[in-house]
Amino acid sequence: MNKVIRFLPLVLVIALGVVLYRGLSLNPTDMPSVLVGKAMPDFSLSTLKDAKSNVTNADLAGDIVLLNVWATWCPTCKYEHPFLLELATDPKLAAQVKLYGVNYKDERGPAQQWLNHYKDPYLFSVFDDEGLLGVKLGVFGAPETFVIDHKGIIRKRFAGALDIRVWRKEFEPLIKQLINEKQQGV
Repeated sequence: MNKVIRFLPLVLVIALGVVLYRGLSLNPTDMPSVLVGKAMPDFSLSTLKDAKSNVTNADLAGDIVLLNVWATWCPTCKYEHPFLLELATDPKLAAQVKLYGVNYKDERGPAQQWLNHYKDPYLFSVFDDEGLLGVKLGVFGAPETFVIDHKGIIRKRFAGALDIRVWRKEFEPLIKQLINEKQQGV
């Protein structure tokens, strides 16, 4: 019995090492979501620009949607923002994909100023100051981007900044597939 107790710390250290090694090998942007393949959760929140104007999940229905979670306190959101402006001003993409924002756990005034200063790529931003929509979406932080198909089903969740490399690898093939599905009435 005494020999077993001597080896117990060694066994625990080895087990901890295995767990840490496994954790370090995971891709932090590849975060699974239980909502992928499920309908966009119900919500009713005001828009960032107008506290009296409410939007719901029904306002996103019928279109292929990029739903980008952002905040003024998020430095990665500032890095990502110029690419979102590129997407929003691409006439071919904008005709087929709608870009909406979710201003996450922020203050209305500074968020409005931020969009005025850096330009607003979104058709509208949902004002999620308490993070209620973020909780329903399973948001860990900002930025995160969701792809929602024309039937209102979440098809992808991506944590991290969008840029041209990520767009081409992670989003472009899915967007093309969703455009084809929508055109074929699938």
